[in-house]
Amino acid sequence: MKYCFGVDVGGTTVKMGLFSIDGNVLDKWEIPTHTENEGEAILPDIAAAIMKKTEERKILSEDIEGVGIGIPAPVDGEGVVQSTANLGWGYKAVKAELQALLGGMRVEAGNDANVAAMGEMWLGAGMGEKNIVMVTLGTGVGGGIVIDGRMLVGATGAGGEIGHMCVRRDEEETCGCGLHGCLEQYASATGIARLARKRLAANEDKSILRGTGMSAKDVFDAVKAGDSVAIQIAEEFGVYLGEAMANLAVIVNPAVIVIGGGVSKAGEVLLPYVEKPFRGKAFFANKDTRFVLAKLGNDAGICGAARLILS
Repeated sequence: MKYCFGVDVGGTTVKMGLFSIDGNVLDKWEIPTHTENEGEAILPDIAAAIMKKTEERKILSEDIEGVGIGIPAPVDGEGVVQSTANLGWGYKAVKAELQALLGGMRVEAGNDANVAAMGEMWLGAGMGEKNIVMVTLGTGVGGGIVIDGRMLVGATGAGGEIGHMCVRRDEEETCGCGLHGCLEQYASATGIARLARKRLAANEDKSILRGTGMSAKDVFDAVKAGDSVAIQIAEEFGVYLGEAMANLAVIVNPAVIVIGGGVSKAGEVLLPYVEKPFRGKAFFANKDTRFVLAKLGNDAGICGAARLILS
């Protein structure tokens, strides 16, 4: 049997998976992410964990196709990152360094959001398709784009940063990236909560949201309960995200748009609010683009990382 490893590096833990080359997950585990001393231990820890697993499983080095790794930062085509927000790294030649630590074993590296999109294309909601967009709605808005089965990386590894498309030119508040009017300010979990606070402050309409923390979950729970104010907030969110996806679809022409992240846990109720404005603004060739919820959850990263080796 031939094997590969998928690694998903996060700020707190590193998720790891052992795969057969036909896509079966044979083992999953986690190790801590040691970010102290500029993250100097992260790659050695990953290499040690992989070598330990090969010994436990009695896997010969010639039977390992390689190791794929997803990093929470732009990663260029050579597997290099210039800096990371939460790993402590500055410039880091991830691919070359990990390959050396693993005795020359093949390594492929990518941005974690792009890698997650690869996972959903391979084993998740985009299975059977080669052209997908994945948008992850969490604290921020992440994104990954796969075209003809390959990640869209870009010149510096920043391809697919969907959350920082400008969707409102008159926005005065600043996005975390330093710009104004980014999609992230309206479609992330924090952005939806912000829309809710603004709408409720602007009127005295009765709403069950007034007795909550007005989180994104509270909003969609209230939508499910038929709350009219929550429905207006969901519609506003949907216009921002749906129209942004229509603009993106003109460029990349995806077969499927996969919605993941914490906000997607609201379930199928979420999709019509995004689909309606999308279809209203979509170029005719994109009218039939499907919207689906992500299926792999926290495993998308390790699955996509493994797919980097098997592509």
